[in-house]
Amino acid sequence: MSLHSRSSRSGYKRRVNIKIDHKNMIRIFFFSCFILLLHTQNCLATCSSSDSLLNVLKTEISREQHYDLQKQSQILKLKHRFLNNDHAGYKSSYQQDSLLFEEYRSFKYDSAFIYVNRMINLSGFYQSKSNVIKSTIALGTILLNSGMYKEAFDQLEKIDTNGMTTRLQSDYHIFRARLYHGIAEYDNDAVYSKVYLEKSESDFKNVQSAGPANHFEKVIDLAFNADPVKQKRLTADFFFNFLTHNNLTDHNLAMASTRVSFAFTGEDKIRFLTLAAINDIRSSTKETTAILMLGQELFKSGNSKDAYFCIQQAIKDAKFYGARGHQVQIEAILPIIAGKLLAEKQLERDKFLICFLLISFTAAALFLVLFIFHKQILRIKAHELVISRKNNELQEVNEKLWESSRIKEEFIGLFFKSCSTHIETIEKMKRKIQHNMKLENYQQVHILLNNVQIERERAKLNETLDTMFLTLFPNFISSFNMLLHEKDQLWPKAGETLNASLRIFALIRLGINELETIAKILNYSASTVYTYKVRIKSKALVPAEDFEKKIMEIKFTDGRYPG
Repeated sequence: MSLHSRSSRSGYKRRVNIKIDHKNMIRIFFFSCFILLLHTQNCLATCSSSDSLLNVLKTEISREQHYDLQKQSQILKLKHRFLNNDHAGYKSSYQQDSLLFEEYRSFKYDSAFIYVNRMINLSGFYQSKSNVIKSTIALGTILLNSGMYKEAFDQLEKIDTNGMTTRLQSDYHIFRARLYHGIAEYDNDAVYSKVYLEKSESDFKNVQSAGPANHFEKVIDLAFNADPVKQKRLTADFFFNFLTHNNLTDHNLAMASTRVSFAFTGEDKIRFLTLAAINDIRSSTKETTAILMLGQELFKSGNSKDAYFCIQQAIKDAKFYGARGHQVQIEAILPIIAGKLLAEKQLERDKFLICFLLISFTAAALFLVLFIFHKQILRIKAHELVISRKNNELQEVNEKLWESSRIKEEFIGLFFKSCSTHIETIEKMKRKIQHNMKLENYQQVHILLNNVQIERERAKLNETLDTMFLTLFPNFISSFNMLLHEKDQLWPKAGETLNASLRIFALIRLGINELETIAKILNYSASTVYTYKVRIKSKALVPAEDFEKKIMEIKFTDGRYPG
């Protein structure tokens, strides 16, 4: 194995080790960044992402004005349609007021109050008992929605229950049940609230006995059934899909979802109340209790941020509708939610500060690691430069050794070939001389010896050497002349390979530097060789002391001696 191959392999091993160190450092760096990222996420994540329904609710609230404009547009259309019906009969007038009342019923208390009173007065004037009862129940309902419980009870006392139809009995019991339930929540005490809730429950049972429920109502009632079969089959998902796939109007879907929410707790209750709140927004229902109940449930579940958002929307709706009871209820709970929200925000700020300090400390540690890593990289690169420089030096030495070895190999081959040729020539001459000596033919011996021309043989030897040299250094003549001025350049004449001056420096390029050796090879005197060298160096484009160095830099080509 050559010196160059051993040094190259050694340098390769060092580079491999350096790359392995680089990879280890990069792995450590990215692993540290990954740990830092995970820790940052853990610090900044204070709550889970909102439920998709809550996101829909927020989107719909942002479009609330659009729905309200649609509602107002519908009311204006009705008013314009009834504008020229001043002389209409009782039924037509009552129907007009009833339609406008239904539009205002869950939208605006003041307007609904006007139209329901017109309905009562009109029915009383025309002595329509059923419509008087129906309108009185409607008036009591909006009084209940606005939080005017005393006035609602007054209307309840006015109703004559004798001879009511099944439908009116059902509406009457629903109204009274809701009124008792509302006053129970308003009182919120351990004595009277319990009594009112019992009366409310009794009235809801009377509703069921007064009129048979349809298929939809029967399915809804199953949500309140404690049967174990219901627990296995009729899950919250079942009722959610049932409500959303029955082609209900937005308002009816909101009311049904609110009712079903009472049968569930936790996340399921929140889901139904959110569905109800969404459809209240879409139907421009302002007297809603769904979003208020949703805010309370979210607060219980620990989601203070969304709870505060819902409560703010609830108080906005209550003020718009004129629901005094809801406003009182909201004003009682709003400071509690706001206080908790502020506490949570303060806690978030504290956590953020802690996380910031932790991240800063980690970043400083990482910066220190990166600084050390950078210093090591610089040190490694410096070692790589040294190794690379040493490898280049070794490569240059190996190239020179390889060049010298090739030159020696080529010239050893030439030497053996030339010697073999001369030995054959001498052997042939010896036989001829011996033969003529035996025959005592001295004249022929003399002729043979005269045929041996030393100058011709020397010229032939020089030509062989020139050919061999130019095979190994084909660019020697042009490279040599590039070191001289154009007027001083030396080019072989026609029929020549190298002239005397070129031949001297050709031997120098082969590593033969002694004047005596060059003189013997070329059959010159040492002084003649010295004169040639000095004369040419004096005409060179480079300093005389660098001329032979430039000669040695002429490139070697791995040629083969022809023949």
